[in-house]
Amino acid sequence: MKYLERTLERKFLHMSSFFKAVLVTGARQVGKTTMLKHLAAEQSRTYVSMDNTMARTLAKSDPILFFQTYKPPIIIDEIQKAPELFEQIKIICDESEERGLFWLTGSQQYNMMKNIRETLAGRIGILELYSFSKNETEGLKFSNEMDFSLPCLLARQPLVPKNDIVQVFEHIWRGGMPDAQEADSEQRQEYFNSYIETYLMRDVAEEGGITDTVRFHKFLKACAALTAEQVNYKTLAETAEISQPTAKEWTRLLQGLGIIYLLSPYANNELKRLSKTPKLYFCDTGLCAYLSMWLTRDTLMNGAASGHYFENHVVIELLKNFAYAPSKVNLTYYRDSNAKEIDIFVEENGIIHPLEIKKSANPDRREVKKYKLLDKAKVTRGNGGIICMCEEVIPIDEQNCFIPCNLI
Repeated sequence: MKYLERTLERKFLHMSSFFKAVLVTGARQVGKTTMLKHLAAEQSRTYVSMDNTMARTLAKSDPILFFQTYKPPIIIDEIQKAPELFEQIKIICDESEERGLFWLTGSQQYNMMKNIRETLAGRIGILELYSFSKNETEGLKFSNEMDFSLPCLLARQPLVPKNDIVQVFEHIWRGGMPDAQEADSEQRQEYFNSYIETYLMRDVAEEGGITDTVRFHKFLKACAALTAEQVNYKTLAETAEISQPTAKEWTRLLQGLGIIYLLSPYANNELKRLSKTPKLYFCDTGLCAYLSMWLTRDTLMNGAASGHYFENHVVIELLKNFAYAPSKVNLTYYRDSNAKEIDIFVEENGIIHPLEIKKSANPDRREVKKYKLLDKAKVTRGNGGIICMCEEVIPIDEQNCFIPCNLI
């Protein structure tokens, strides 16, 4: 398979020219190593993986000798397996003025992140890579940053083919894992099956000490059934036959391994009785569809859960888009005790862009009336709208548009 350019490359190289070490975290098999090796193709950079038992043993027993053997500039894969290296990396960083000495990959487990932030504070940039976005698989690059304004959307529109629900659901069903891109449906099933058995089960055993694979399988399937809904630990616990504290712990573990994403609820002192429960999304919709046994694109597209999967797709595409963009944003959702809900808030520089997500190609424009809630909260409301299956950008009012989902 030919190399597909990753949107994160720009940000990664930018950080590597500033920090002495850069860590790329993310789930297994999303392409972290492939991207770093691709970027290092023009340089002479040592490569070593902590999956290699001999290298890992050396790293753990004698970090000084390790770096005499594997000299920087270096790529170290799966760094979380040898936290003993962090102290030595710090010493080397402090002795050198050179930037980008260490390119590291690892999965974002809680203990490692705590360790690395304490040891390498100020010396390391941390970035997250997700599986392919729809834009990456199609080789699309937008030159402007997304601010949901009419001019921004109109500038993007000529660059994309017409929105097409079959293509959108093809991406949702297939997911963005690099190895699943060329697979037929039988190979795809085997791919996700072995992904769960070889990587996920091994990682949860190592990280969370979980050995009850039967219950963990049930738990994974229960999470997939709840995608795009508020996390319900009681339901998860009952389905997997575990306690609620265990369900919480396992959810946190899946979040740390980059399998699920929890979208926090919006909090504001002016607005009373807001929900405090996050919503659950899968970072890769293909894995979610596999766990819920949607065996073909069409059964998923026409099935009862298609709206949830569409919402999951849009939220994760927004997450990827902003994770790789120059500006930081905060993503939340709004829900109050009257069950009024707004699917996603994109908050940037104190401005909130409210967005609804609808699978329809012709959603009800009155949905945007809900956004008036924000005026009570004394926050600045920016451009927003309804992200949907419409074919072209259509203004609803001065601040909101119907936004084709392929423009995000």
